[in-house]
This record gives sequence, structure tokens and C-alpha cells, in this order.
Amino acid sequence: MFTGIVTDIGEVVAVDPLAEGLTRLKIACSYGPDTIDIGASIACSGVCLTVVSRGRDGNRGWFAVDAAAETLRITTVGAWRSGTRINLERALKVGDELGGHIVAGHADGLATLIARDDLTDMARLTFRAPAELARFIAPKGSVALDGVSLTVNEVADDTFTVLIIPHTLAVTTLGALAVGNEVNLEVDLMARYAARLMEKRASSE
Repeated sequence: MFTGIVTDIGEVVAVDPLAEGLTRLKIACSYGPDTIDIGASIACSGVCLTVVSRGRDGNRGWFAVDAAAETLRITTVGAWRSGTRINLERALKVGDELGGHIVAGHADGLATLIARDDLTDMARLTFRAPAELARFIAPKGSVALDGVSLTVNEVADDTFTVLIIPHTLAVTTLGALAVGNEVNLEVDLMARYAARLMEKRASSE
């Protein structure tokens, strides 16, 4: 589990196709390699991936993960290339501060940036969500976009708006987004569970 609070921006430095539809990605980061366990989970722009190796190239640490065909198909991971910058968050530990919201690291789909307004003290980003996910997004609710925990400001049909403060723009990849870019979208787990309960209640009446 994660909180949607990004702790580093990593850089993809190698993408190597493997057998059986797997792709291995080597990601440079500021985490000390000795602090990363093999088998640990790291959220990479909102996608939970398992560390299969780690090391250091000069002064720079790195870790490698394997992405399966399904992950490559439904997330932005399939478009990552050498030089791609990604948001990183290590798995939540018992006792850690829950600064964002509960994030599973299981991207539900892709949201597309359709408008960006850079204001004096923040940026207003408007996204279009897949129709099957839009019903889980509500004003004042939570979403994770490329692994960043955000509060929804406005909702209209299949579009929603978030306001991004300067700090978040500076320490995540959201600051570099342009209209037409896609991000990994994870809807709020609580919203999904609530909708499921409502569906069950309606079907039993």
C-alpha cells in the first residue's frame, strides 16, 4: 500500500524486452540501493512494481523491475523509454504518516489531460477519465494521478479538475504535463467499495 506522496523522481535508464511478454526496466533514483530489498514494492508513477535487482552506477543508485504485458497495455509503462521521468514512492510501513490517501498502486486506467491553466499560485488541470471509471470520481474525493494523491475539485460527466500547488508541481512529474498527455489513474478505493455496496443493495431490493 502507498499514500500517494511522492518521495523521489526517478529516471528510466534502460528498457529491455524479456521472454513471455515481460519487459525489464532499470530506473535510476536517489534511494540508497542498500535500503531497497529484492522483492520490495515501489510505486512507479502510480504502478506498483516489484524490485528484481538493484545497484549503483557511480554516484547514482538504481533498481530494476519487470512489467507484464497487461501492465504495459493498460498503463503508461508501455510508453516509457530511456530518459522518461517517473514519480516514485516506496511502500507504506506500519507507523508511517498517512499524508495522502490509501493508494494500492493498481492503476485502473488512463486519464487524458484536456486543459491546463497555469495560475498565479497553482495550476488547474482538467482530465478526461474512461466512462467506466468516471462514476467513481466525485468533488472533494481523492484520485491518484501518476501516483500523486490529489483532491478532486470539479466533476462534469467524464471530466474532472484538480488544483496543483507549486510544491507538487516542483517535486513531481505533474509540472511537465501538457494537453494530450496521459497519466495513470487510480480511483479512490473507498469510492469503489461504496459503489459496489450500493449496487448490491439495489439488486437485492
